[in-house]
Amino acid sequence: MPCPVNCLFQPVVNGLFYSGYKEKGFYSKGSEALQHAAHSSAGHPDPPPQLGAEPAKGSGGPGRPGAAAPRATLQQWSRLSYPELVKEICYLFVKPELIPCSTLSDLIDRAFSKFRHKDVVHLSRLKDGLNVLELWHGATYAFKDLSLSCTGQFLQYFLEKKQKHITILVGTSGDTGSSAIESVRGQKNVDIFVLLPKGLCTQIQELQMTTVIEDNVHVFVVHGNSDEIDEPIKELFADVDFARRNNLMSLNSVNWSRIMVQIAHYFYAYFQCASTLDSTPLPVVEIVVPTGGGGNVTAGCIAQKMGLPIQLVAAVNSNDIIHRTVKDGDFSLSGRVKATLASAMDIQEPYNVERILWLLSGSDSHLTKTLMEQFTVSKSLKLPEGLHRKVSETLRSCSASDEDIVQAMQRCWEENHYLLCPHSAVAAHYHYSHLDSCASGTPRCCLAPASAAKFQDAVLRAGLVPEIPPEITALKAMETRSTVLQRGEDWAQVLRDRITAVEQWWGKRGAGLPPPGLQGVNGQA
Repeated sequence: MPCPVNCLFQPVVNGLFYSGYKEKGFYSKGSEALQHAAHSSAGHPDPPPQLGAEPAKGSGGPGRPGAAAPRATLQQWSRLSYPELVKEICYLFVKPELIPCSTLSDLIDRAFSKFRHKDVVHLSRLKDGLNVLELWHGATYAFKDLSLSCTGQFLQYFLEKKQKHITILVGTSGDTGSSAIESVRGQKNVDIFVLLPKGLCTQIQELQMTTVIEDNVHVFVVHGNSDEIDEPIKELFADVDFARRNNLMSLNSVNWSRIMVQIAHYFYAYFQCASTLDSTPLPVVEIVVPTGGGGNVTAGCIAQKMGLPIQLVAAVNSNDIIHRTVKDGDFSLSGRVKATLASAMDIQEPYNVERILWLLSGSDSHLTKTLMEQFTVSKSLKLPEGLHRKVSETLRSCSASDEDIVQAMQRCWEENHYLLCPHSAVAAHYHYSHLDSCASGTPRCCLAPASAAKFQDAVLRAGLVPEIPPEITALKAMETRSTVLQRGEDWAQVLRDRITAVEQWWGKRGAGLPPPGLQGVNGQA
């Protein structure tokens, strides 16, 4: 039997995409919370507030496609810390019979216990209305630590109850791999296999993965780009027998629990930036989201559906498929992935767009399935006029070139002595290009997904001096371990063989042999 955590957080069917919406409704736990959130338990005696009844047509307002959230609820939540907000969001989506509320609270506290900032996340208020929400105070200096630290705790809870072993497969364009590794490193009933594109991550990003010398961590440096490394992972998940036999799951943003936790970013950003919660209607806050795969934007769309009055901006680099989708309804590939300074966003096939289309099509499963099948075959899709209109009403977008990124980094430093990472600079580029709308009274918050310390080459290219924490400096002197996958090799077969060996070893508890990940591996295998 597949690990039950797959059923709760990630029903993986048909490669890396969810297909739960094709059967009983897309991520059914989310659908329930969006429509009627009410439960009680000893750990959370009062039912969580209902936040998401769908309004009558045309009742939304700017940036508000869902019914307005109850003012009393927002006022109550505005006094909460970030971890407390995450708990409130999770109470809406996770029923207490799955994880008792008191246990869920403890797991979230444990997840955030090692973050460097006392508030977990922090808002820096800079000149010209530039508000930067720092989401990168976790172990790997990236925003993915926030959701994956929670996911790792959720996983361990279920695995300890069921005494199961799972195998995690992750493809990374930069930050996901290291955050995923940190969330499960050393756990006895989890093995994680991470594929990273050789030469397309920064040195720091790669070292954060290859320096983790743990029995359960298996890192592969692949001669391919971020989209190409997804192909063998899709192939293994599509092999249903193999996936079930080895309890495969993913910690990429296809995993629902990551999206669920990220919803809290938007409520926290809103409460930090909204001028008042006493006016009628409630003020709108514009939130600019640097994005590659679209997972964080998906969380923002759900926050909107829950009634939060925000206007979302999807900010991308030169790999601009999401921008073209919002602007022109053109969800189509445009050649190969372009290498940019914002390398973690170098993605041409953002699989979370499927979720966004489902959300904005009125949960039209048949339409979403038809559109995604067309894209899978032709890699080209023109959105239906009505759906494109809903997308463009929900999202604004922009794309930033490397030159735009450098200029935003330079301007932010000159005006504030504040270093932006190149991904955060994509959001800042939008801000500096739209100062007039910010001056008109609509507050704006730019999400900062990573610390500039991870992207020293980009900082130097902007003519600035990197600020390097000692933890990152120490990486360069540490032992590394990885396996290289060359072009021409059958990457999927290499993974099959290694996963099978690990699963057999785990089933026999080693029989005195070292784990497969340590056999003959010193430096690169």
